[in-house]
Amino acid sequence: MSEKPDYRVIRESSLGQELSDEECKTLANIMSICQLKDGEILVHEGEANTSMHIVTAGQLAVTTMTEEGESVNLYVLKPGEFAGTRAFVDRTPRKATLRAMGKSEVYVLDSDQFEALLGSHPHLVFSVMRAIFRTVHNTLMRMDMENVQLLNYINRQHGRY
Repeated sequence: MSEKPDYRVIRESSLGQELSDEECKTLANIMSICQLKDGEILVHEGEANTSMHIVTAGQLAVTTMTEEGESVNLYVLKPGEFAGTRAFVDRTPRKATLRAMGKSEVYVLDSDQFEALLGSHPHLVFSVMRAIFRTVHNTLMRMDMENVQLLNYINRQHGRY
């Protein structure tokens, strides 16, 4: 695989849906590539890493630790999806761990380098932020639907598991 991110892969991702080829090339120029082996950790929960990650090959497990110290799988990211939006936007520690499920590849977007584009490429920054908002909103809607389904199940079972 190449050393530089492919702008076409960015264009096909959830992040690049509204971006022009030129805007994707601009992003590719400030991104890096991270190759992961099966089980390798990309970021740890609690880490102060503020980069956003686009899965380009393989899958990443999004996990968190319970109060009992057990790792719980929250979601599996597939190619084209991205993670790390909260830490990327508000620069707070990670709320989850990202672990490779099989050989995987991610494109890494550093928050400082992205923010530096604000003066020269405001439309690009706006479009990326809109993509982040859209993805977070879709995730919340999916979680709301799952919550409704769980409540319906519990009500039908009269609180019994």
